[in-house]
Amino acid sequence: MAAPKRSSHTASHAAVAALSFTTKLPAQADFKKVLLERYQEAIARSRKIGHRVSFRVEVDPTAGAQTITPVEEQPVDTFPVEDTGKPDAELEAALAEARARGRQRVAEIVAGEDMLSADAFAKLLGTSRVTVNAKRQSGQVLGIDGAKRGFRFPVWQLDKNGRPFGTLPALHETLGNSAWAVYRFLVSRHGALDGRTGLRALQQGDDASVLVAAEGLARGDFD
Repeated sequence: MAAPKRSSHTASHAAVAALSFTTKLPAQADFKKVLLERYQEAIARSRKIGHRVSFRVEVDPTAGAQTITPVEEQPVDTFPVEDTGKPDAELEAALAEARARGRQRVAEIVAGEDMLSADAFAKLLGTSRVTVNAKRQSGQVLGIDGAKRGFRFPVWQLDKNGRPFGTLPALHETLGNSAWAVYRFLVSRHGALDGRTGLRALQQGDDASVLVAAEGLARGDFD
C-alpha cells in the first residue's frame, strides 16, 4: 500500500498538546469548503485559548478520502502562570511606601548643595546652557533628572583642572547610558576599588581601575 501523502499547515513550532477532533471526507466531498471551515475554526480556537494552534490535512489516495485534524498546541517555552487574583493589599502598601521613599531620596539628592542647575554649571565651565545639555545627552557630563527641579549637575564631577572627568562618557556607555547608574557608581564604595568610591578613585587618577570596576558591575560581578 502506498504511503499517505501528508501536508501540514502549522501556525507555530510549539509542542502538540492534544488532538481536538478528526473529520474524514469522501473524495467527492466539497473539500475546499470544509477546509476553509476548519481553518476558521482554528482561528477562533486560537483566539479563545490565547496561543497558536494548527491543523493537519492528510490525503490518502488508496482510501479515496481526506482527513482534517485540528491540533491544539502549547508553546514550549512558556510556563503556566498561577492566577493570584488581585494584588495583596499589604504588598501594594509596601510597594507604594518604597516608591515614596525613593522619590523622597531623589528629592534630597538633587536639592544638595553640591548639585548645580544647568545655568550654574554652564557658568562654572565657562560655556552655555545649551552646550551643557548637549554634553549631558552625549554622556560627557553627569546630569541627573530631578523631576520638578530639572536636571542637576554634581559639582564634584570636575577634576583638579575644573573639567569633567574624562572617563564619564565610558562610564555612561558601560552602565547602560543611565545617569542615575553612573551617579550611584561614583558615590558608592566598591571592593574592586579597595573600598574606595568611584569618585575617590577618579580623584586619585585611577581611571583604569574605575573602568574595570564599572565593567564588572555591568556584568553582575559580586563587588
